[in-house]
Amino acid sequence: MKVSSPRPRALLGQVSDMDLRLLRVFKAVVDCGGMAAAELELNIGISTISRHIKDLETRIGLVLCRRGRAGFALTDEGRAVHEETQRLLGAMESFRGRIDAIHDRLAGELHVAVFDKTATHPQARLDVAIARYGALAPAVTLTLHVAGIGEIEQGILDGRYQVGVIPEHRRADSLVYADLYPETMHLYCGAGHPLFGQPHARLGWAQLRDHAFAGLGYHSPNMAFSHQAKLTRAATGFDQEAIATLVLSGRYLGFLPDHYAEVFERQGRIQAVAPKRLSYVCRFVSIVRRSPQPSRAARLFHDCLAQAHAGSSLAA
Repeated sequence: MKVSSPRPRALLGQVSDMDLRLLRVFKAVVDCGGMAAAELELNIGISTISRHIKDLETRIGLVLCRRGRAGFALTDEGRAVHEETQRLLGAMESFRGRIDAIHDRLAGELHVAVFDKTATHPQARLDVAIARYGALAPAVTLTLHVAGIGEIEQGILDGRYQVGVIPEHRRADSLVYADLYPETMHLYCGAGHPLFGQPHARLGWAQLRDHAFAGLGYHSPNMAFSHQAKLTRAATGFDQEAIATLVLSGRYLGFLPDHYAEVFERQGRIQAVAPKRLSYVCRFVSIVRRSPQPSRAARLFHDCLAQAHAGSSLAA
């Protein structure tokens, strides 16, 4: 028996204004983590939100979420519909941007995604780029997201995000890159770790393999370098905050950006392990998709990032 796909591909050919409104409500509920949390975002009551979700389920013939005392939870079909909704709305925004470009105007929405813990980097001049962009494109509504490397790359490709800022770990032919700035990653141990407060002059990568290591759980400079150094990953995190928490426990070694770790060092809670030798430098880049061509608004933001960081990319 043929099983139909849970994704609402048949809906895309006959989508109406009402469908789009219901899909936007559904996306807001998922993004906010529930109907109560989405009230302020949508500026409508919970009963109205609930009715809209029920109407959407009826229109596409799928149960999207479970609602009750246990809280809000997506079904498997709901997760698939949410993914398709992001792609559909992203494609619509891309179309809108191209139409604006035909009219030689900058308007609409721009979704920019950045890797976490960039605000504390002294060479990350995203604030300068945003200020410049706001002066050049005041009619564009900017939304800033924080996400992991893989999610940002995929979001750029499927249209959810228009510009991304990530540590470079590999180059894809489907993306266009602009070099921004370097970031130094030191290896840290927490108070209570056997290496904390001890001399590190004789330590090398071989000696560190006897200690548990906490690393990022996705393809990244962190993963690539730790594999190269043959460190034993005994704990996994999916953002810098998670790695910092694991290091602070005193049980694991882990790489952290020097600018982010600085506050913990001042507090005496972590220590860099032989920082002049046991560290690496990664490069942050701005990315947009190659095809279809990014909107004029996206290209301008990409250019503003490059201009704001001119010279920073040359620093070691």
